Amino acid sequence: MAKLTAEELIEAFKELTLVELNDFVKKFEEEFEVEATAPVAVAAAAAPAAGDAAAEEEKDSFDVIIESAGDKKIQVIKEVRALTPLGLKEAKELVDSAPKALLEGVNKETAEKAKEQLEGAGATVTLK
Repeated sequence: MAKLTAEELIEAFKELTLVELNDFVKKFEEEFEVEATAPVAVAAAAAPAAGDAAAEEEKDSFDVIIESAGDKKIQVIKEVRALTPLGLKEAKELVDSAPKALLEGVNKETAEKAKEQLEGAGATVTLK
């Protein structure tokens, strides 16, 4: 198997969805017995950078904000864990501290998918 360069790996990660990237991070943590310490940075790095002109025309970078967990807090925590590489304690703390940004700088498709999943679990979510 040919060794990939850092640039080739970055390009491969850009092709992954947020859920696929999350699965990769979990497998990476298990394989190398490490823990990701900056999950928001991983999500932000996965989103392509936008030019200033494009940002003025149409917003292509969104933040997913949990406003409240609602009545089904456990389901919301499970969804937070599915969408991010956060552990149980970190996911619970994030949900408990709502309103709080869950994902920052993600593309519109990823943001809408995350919002749909979280609202399906009972959370109140906004996109900015």
